[in-house]
Amino acid sequence: MKIPRSNEDSKEFFRSILPDDPRITIRPMFGNISAFVNGNMFAGLFGDDLFVRLSDESRKELLEKKGASLLEPMKGKPMKEYVVLPNAWRNQHETVRIWVTRSLDWTSKLPPKKTKK
Repeated sequence: MKIPRSNEDSKEFFRSILPDDPRITIRPMFGNISAFVNGNMFAGLFGDDLFVRLSDESRKELLEKKGASLLEPMKGKPMKEYVVLPNAWRNQHETVRIWVTRSLDWTSKLPPKKTKK
């Protein structure tokens, strides 16, 4: 399986829409980059697609928007808590920031991910 890679513009955009929050760490994931809080991934890039992790309610709301879809890194195996934001929103930084902030807020309430040792 060939995993799509993010271009430099997408990486720069991704970093620009993240909240200024000391709890956030950025790490490689899926051969791209993702943002984590308490060890839990809350947003990231898959190729040039931006995805966020959301509560059931927020996920349903976002999936009603044209161009939104579940993140599916492997065909037929969606990651049910993660939604790809519409590409049309790429120029709507404030709209994207709202969804990324919602993702951070919800994911930060999850139990911290235990580190493997």
